[in-house]
Amino acid sequence: MTVLDPFTDLLDYPMYVVTAQADEEAAGCLVGFASQCSIEPARFMVWLSRANRTCRVAERADRLAVHLLRTDQHRLARLFGGETGDRTDKFTRVPWHRGPGGSLILDEAPAWFVGRVENRVDGGDHVGFLLAPEEAERLAGNRTPLLTLHHTHDITPGHPAD
Repeated sequence: MTVLDPFTDLLDYPMYVVTAQADEEAAGCLVGFASQCSIEPARFMVWLSRANRTCRVAERADRLAVHLLRTDQHRLARLFGGETGDRTDKFTRVPWHRGPGGSLILDEAPAWFVGRVENRVDGGDHVGFLLAPEEAERLAGNRTPLLTLHHTHDITPGHPAD
């Protein structure tokens, strides 16, 4: 329990899958801490746990891809949230393609964007990646129900949450 729990327990964050590519190493994880943080210029901040392999790969990456999931994509959320890339090659289990700058785009995502990493911020047990969006695509309609935090409470993280 943290001092912030009475506030954050009321929130239902959207969940994202963030993918990173550095050198020949690919990684991806389920992320709940992320948000647009500027309109002009457009900027988006995503926070990756230091315990996660994706964070270590993202530290060397020049771009990250951020994917939304639909509520019916629990299998994808479980793969990227409940498995660790230290033991599982997640990209052999899902269809994907190369995007801008060699980024890894999940074919099943209803929407995604690729952002150039502009800055990295120490956030305690997470590292913030400030992204300058370069390209985005929406494959779903405006009313697509998105996967949120309350849909993922049954997923045991591949790494401890802290």
